[in-house]
Amino acid sequence: MTIDKSLKVKRGGISTRSVLKRTERIALMKQRGTFDEETSPIGLPKTKVVKISMKKKKKVKEEDPKK
Repeated sequence: MTIDKSLKVKRGGISTRSVLKRTERIALMKQRGTFDEETSPIGLPKTKVVKISMKKKKKVKEEDPKK
């Protein structure tokens, strides 16, 4: 039995997460210099997740050398 085209996921279910795990937040805060080793890892502030989008390159039209 085949899957209907309307039910298929185009990007394979890959998307950017809007929530980081605690260890990821701590690592990001250490990079930024906002995490202190003495503070409790429970109740950390939210960290903004940067979404990266790739822009499509425009095709350059080539002129005919015959003209």
